[in-house]
Amino acid sequence: MKFDNIRKIFGCILLVSFIFIGFFSPLGSIIQLPKELTIFEGQKQIIATSVPVQASQTNDDLDIDYNDDRLTLNAENQGKSEVILQIAGIPVKKVDVNILKDFKVIPGGQSIGVKINSKGVLVVGHHLVETESGKVSPGEEAGIKIGDLITKINGKTIESMGDVGPFVQESGKSGEPLDIVIQRNDKEFHTKLSPKQDAKEQKFKLGLFIRDSAAGIGTLTFYEPKSKKYGALGHVISDMDTKMPIVVKDGYIVPSTVTSIQKGSNGVPGEKLARFLPEKDVAGSIQKNNQFGIFGKLNKELENGVYDKAIPIALSHEVKKGPAQILTVVDEDKVELFDIEIVNSIPQKFPATKGMVIKITDKRLLEKTGGIVQGMSGSPIIQDGKLIGAVTHVFVNDPTSGYGVHIEWMLNEANLNIYEDTLGEAS
Repeated sequence: MKFDNIRKIFGCILLVSFIFIGFFSPLGSIIQLPKELTIFEGQKQIIATSVPVQASQTNDDLDIDYNDDRLTLNAENQGKSEVILQIAGIPVKKVDVNILKDFKVIPGGQSIGVKINSKGVLVVGHHLVETESGKVSPGEEAGIKIGDLITKINGKTIESMGDVGPFVQESGKSGEPLDIVIQRNDKEFHTKLSPKQDAKEQKFKLGLFIRDSAAGIGTLTFYEPKSKKYGALGHVISDMDTKMPIVVKDGYIVPSTVTSIQKGSNGVPGEKLARFLPEKDVAGSIQKNNQFGIFGKLNKELENGVYDKAIPIALSHEVKKGPAQILTVVDEDKVELFDIEIVNSIPQKFPATKGMVIKITDKRLLEKTGGIVQGMSGSPIIQDGKLIGAVTHVFVNDPTSGYGVHIEWMLNEANLNIYEDTLGEAS
């Protein structure tokens, strides 16, 4: 029995020793290094080791520089390599290194006006039709809900509010109900709706409030100079009444000029007020609207006067806490750099929003806006000369702080696949 107790104590000591080595010792700091790293061609990755180590690699795609407590991996050529870290000649860690083809984009920062036409007409409310026999909402009786998208009537595709009226009047006069196709939460179904005649106006009505477009302002995040594919906003555009994402039929962006700013305060988000340029000055199309922003193609190159040449991007695992900058407009159409701090960043292996927490530290920007304001969404975030993400949301109770999205997810939504063998294939 005494021997068993000694063995248990000895086992506990060994366990504690292994835990100490694995988490707190210099050797542990190497063991905890990631198993896989991704670097862009022509860039470098610094690995902090805490102790002097040696390393070997499987090919010449990497060039390794040694220092007392770190290794610098210089990515020479696109490809894959294995790096074996050694202490006193004993292998202690293997790291797989993926070297991606050099990829750069031009950061934005310009204020843009956004106009989106929905795919069909969006139901934003019900109303009662005053008929001779009483008040009724035909649309509500037909089971149509706020947020539904009317895509077809009597087999004909509905593209705008103007398409709806003739069907309604014809149905009212003939007495034949409308066959309406509704899209709701990615599902489609049919319903029958009989318009009712308004006793005062003598017109037939659906008892529905509908909308076919939305407009607002935001900030351009980036564009790829060869394909002209762009991303902006960093978050979805939703209908102001239903809060439902707008399903895009088409749309466009135009340059806009910031005329004034309503400062934000605790509990009250601020806002940029801007003037759109005429539609003849369309800068690009809108092809997609989702949780990561709006995406499409530019008609022409756009300059911001600060970064007019393409710069590298950083993946989520490369983003670090500390100083960074954003590009945005607070006066007319002048794009400027402002200081921020990355408070927290979560390395993400799968697409997700709110990957970073940021805080405005620039005194001039705080004085002008109070922090992050509506219309600033999409402002590119730059750290160490690399585009790392975009501003997305403000904290309502602290307008100096908010969220950012990692740039790799916006690039993916713009159909710019940084993991493809060549940029041509991604375009």
